Amino acid sequence: MTGLMILLTSSLLVFSLGAQERDDSRLRPAERNRTGALRQLIPGYYVFSSTSFNSGVIATSEGVVVLDALSSEAIARQEREAIASVIKQPVRFLVSSTFHNNYTWGNVAFQDVIKVGHENYRADLLAQMQRDRVSPENQKARLPQVTYRDRLTIHLGGKEIQILYLGRGHTRGDSIMFVPQDRIAYVSELFFSDQFLYINDGYGLSWLKTLDAIQALPADILVPGHGPIPQDPKEGREGLHRFRQILVDLRDAVQEEIARGATEDQAAAAIKLPQYEKLQGYTSQREVAVRRMYKEMTGKLP
Repeated sequence: MTGLMILLTSSLLVFSLGAQERDDSRLRPAERNRTGALRQLIPGYYVFSSTSFNSGVIATSEGVVVLDALSSEAIARQEREAIASVIKQPVRFLVSSTFHNNYTWGNVAFQDVIKVGHENYRADLLAQMQRDRVSPENQKARLPQVTYRDRLTIHLGGKEIQILYLGRGHTRGDSIMFVPQDRIAYVSELFFSDQFLYINDGYGLSWLKTLDAIQALPADILVPGHGPIPQDPKEGREGLHRFRQILVDLRDAVQEEIARGATEDQAAAAIKLPQYEKLQGYTSQREVAVRRMYKEMTGKLP
């Protein structure tokens, strides 16, 4: 893996949104009118949460780095207003992890910053917007200007902020932000805190390996992209371990069905994972997870 230092310049290209298509207009009014709140985890490190969605915020003496812009332009602008009010530093970078709309509709509120994402994230976001017939202007407003393959390092305000790709998981282009000197990592949707996994575009076996790589980082605090954050943020490690166990139990159950010769339909009907039925997302994602894991374990995923 190779590192890349990005040098800040005082002049950033600002795109005018004008009369662009508003991609968040397809959200229901209640979703468009969501509110969020900024919370400090430890000095210099924050999370902006809106319902169960979490956006990471790293503050330095030379500006702010944000991870994930969340579900609408309105929410993203709320986040920026909170940062301006509390941190009183400009946002310099937006790093994006998942290409899904509920984490990228807000990108349009970050036109005066450098947007960063994994090369697979950019490809999948572009393909999604083309399927959705998003206008070229809006595509430009949401896509990153900087992509990377394995590792990218931002040196800002005396902090070394590592943007890492550790493997496929929730999608094939998930990024995390890790600051070694302060032993904290924001892991986006690779970690659903006290929720069932969402895996429509995910890779269960690979996800396990990626979580193992995250757990191996010398980080005391692991911040989830979804779900509640404990009062003591160091308890996030335990929460990630619980989340990982869902994938372990799913893998083992699917492997057992494959070993007895079950088809995908038979496995989807047989595997219930009742120990997780009270978790948010279980009802909609239990069968999706079984089918996705079955396909991966039988070599049917690209």
